[in-house]
Amino acid sequence: MANTAVGTDARPETFYDAYVFDMDGTIYLGEHLLPGAERLVRELRRREIPVRFLSNNPTKDPEEYAKKLERLGLPTPVDEIANTVVVMTRWLLEHHPGKVVYPIAEEPLIRALRAAGIAISEDPAEIDIVIASYDRTFAYNKLQIAFDAIWFHKRAILVTTNPDRYCPFPGGRGEPDAASIVAAIEACTGTTLAKNVGKPDPAMLRESLAGLDVDPTNCMMIGDRLGTDIQMAVNTGMASTLVLTGDSTLDEALDLPTENRPTFILDRIDHLVPAAVRAELGWNDTDD
Repeated sequence: MANTAVGTDARPETFYDAYVFDMDGTIYLGEHLLPGAERLVRELRRREIPVRFLSNNPTKDPEEYAKKLERLGLPTPVDEIANTVVVMTRWLLEHHPGKVVYPIAEEPLIRALRAAGIAISEDPAEIDIVIASYDRTFAYNKLQIAFDAIWFHKRAILVTTNPDRYCPFPGGRGEPDAASIVAAIEACTGTTLAKNVGKPDPAMLRESLAGLDVDPTNCMMIGDRLGTDIQMAVNTGMASTLVLTGDSTLDEALDLPTENRPTFILDRIDHLVPAAVRAELGWNDTDD
């Protein structure tokens, strides 16, 4: 579907076959649902339209996201949630079976790798793949192991769970994300990142739609980041909606080449429901 957004006035006129939502900055911010999120998701489910959730954050596993969504009032089965923990594990099993990995990562990814039977080592002479992830325990000794595996032994490749430079927090603050660790390893080894499995790679959308009998070109990706959420939809040929409740701005969207713009740009996420249906339901923008 063509990308046609020129502002926030254009809105969908019909429902799509399935909706894939980014979470942080799109459905919720911190510990609060964003305006319109709950009633939108409930209306889509009432109409039996598939809803899926995605995240580039590898510091949580799908079970943790399911608990959070339930806590916020949107109970969601684990199999309707995918993040880079899930996608990285499945990508390794599919493309590099039997390889030894060194994850610079937090416990959710490490647990998932072990559960999948993927060999993990801190011995640079054994490591085939260095995984650079969002790791708040990153330290010099981890960089040294990656350096030795890639540069000294010349055997390991570098991959990452996600390309995000930082993870935003409510109130405008944030913290360094996986891209900073990738940059450190690239800088000292001279290597180049071999694979990113997170948004904007289409693998994330394929994973989220797996098992659904839908045409991706008639599905909708919704997110708050142009460089990940929206670019992934562009890369996959899906329609997309930028919601102005998180990272990216309207001016940034309009500065993009037409082919890279979102299909729609909305102030509120529940404007995804066609206007005629909103009127029938009696929705207005003062309600959540």
